[in-house]
Amino acid sequence: MTGPALDRATPGFQRLLMIRFLAVTAVALTFPTAAFAERDESIWTNVTIMGNAGKAAYFVEVQPRIGNGASSLQTVLYRAGLGTQLASNLTVYAGFAHIQNSAENKPGSNEERLFGQLSWTIGKIGGGTLSSRTRLEHRRSSIGGDTGWRLRDMIRYVHPIARAQDPRLLVWAEPFVAFNDTDWGARKGFDQLRSFAGFEIPLPGKSTLEAGYMNQRTNLTGGRIKSNHIASLTFFIRP
Repeated sequence: MTGPALDRATPGFQRLLMIRFLAVTAVALTFPTAAFAERDESIWTNVTIMGNAGKAAYFVEVQPRIGNGASSLQTVLYRAGLGTQLASNLTVYAGFAHIQNSAENKPGSNEERLFGQLSWTIGKIGGGTLSSRTRLEHRRSSIGGDTGWRLRDMIRYVHPIARAQDPRLLVWAEPFVAFNDTDWGARKGFDQLRSFAGFEIPLPGKSTLEAGYMNQRTNLTGGRIKSNHIASLTFFIRP
């Protein structure tokens, strides 16, 4: 199927992905909220450089994450992807990520990920723009020998407040599902849910800043839930 054909089929795809949007929203609303086993406060920052050269696409990013009551650096993530535009609203990527983890009074660890990603701008709905990002991850850790597989599916909605140059309302939700257990801690089934509410702020050129509150709810062993309250700042630099 050619790029233009995909574009012409967009209304049908919009209905399909609206179902996905409602499903992800339902997960966000029904995920257990009581009796959290653990709580934390964090600051996550992200600087991503991304762009296109013809139909080729790329991104590189670095993410320092400060946790333990927003008092110490716990994770630094480096990720890069190369892709191609299948249509004006559809891009597929392949890439690699390196994650450095540290924890108080525990040995540090590194994680290596290979991933495939599908980024889709679905279109205008309710005066805003709906998009999705689906990522399949192949995960290896320095503290174990198993390979973990995980699927994550983000649904994102941005809505203008007034003029085009003004901040826009932004919400998204991203559930994670692990396909198998590993000897380094991954558990098969529902892994975590990240939910965000805030603003997309235009910067010079096509760059943007996304600032707001993120909640990360993670399944722990024994059916326990960890809730992480996160101040999130993400810079998308588009040269």
